[in-house]
Amino acid sequence: MTARPAYRRILLKLSGEALMGQLGFGIDPQVVGFLAREIKAVVDAGVEVALVVGGGNIFRGEGLAKAGIDRVTGDHMGMLATVMNALALQDAMERIGLKVRVQSALRINEVCEDYIRRKAVRHLEKGRVVVFSAGTGNPFFTTDSAAALRAVEIEADLILKATKVDGIYTADPKKHADARRYDQLTYDQALDQRLGVMDQTAMVLCRDHNMRLCVYDMDRPGALQAIVQGDDSIGTRVHV
Repeated sequence: MTARPAYRRILLKLSGEALMGQLGFGIDPQVVGFLAREIKAVVDAGVEVALVVGGGNIFRGEGLAKAGIDRVTGDHMGMLATVMNALALQDAMERIGLKVRVQSALRINEVCEDYIRRKAVRHLEKGRVVVFSAGTGNPFFTTDSAAALRAVEIEADLILKATKVDGIYTADPKKHADARRYDQLTYDQALDQRLGVMDQTAMVLCRDHNMRLCVYDMDRPGALQAIVQGDDSIGTRVHV
């Protein structure tokens, strides 16, 4: 008999770069397929799952702003990139039997729903996966901030930030062999030490709304399911 999940509703934050896999650009179908299977295992266990996805694998508004493009225009282009990633995730999850809805903070009615909080919650209650795209719909705000905002709005029990490392370290473990991994942190510690867990706006929002966060290695098979079943040994936990 499968143990009862430790969390009723989670929000998974995926960066656009995570979808590239070994490619230098775009979307790796193998990575998207792997993520879809990991999410399905959690949904099958009875957990309600929402996602926020970035767009850095396709376009980064901030990067082009430094090269001279108007920042607001660049950010809107980045938001559209997140919609493309959301649709790719939707397709991969639907192909393995999940029911999925994509909601956008920008109005693109021909390809996805507008973001409506009550509708999103209703989808989750019916067992559908909801993918939030287009960030917050506003320039200058990251998809980390969008993840924090949506998690608070839908009353998620936990945000999971999927990364390429197995938690939060004192320094970049790929550059510093002596970097130490934290098992737990408070938001104030992460902010004071500038650990780069999420941007400051996102962390302050999580802190002020007592939203728990787990940073974990997305490439580890079964990690997502183990976390929602209550395994505290995986990743780094951030709390108030």
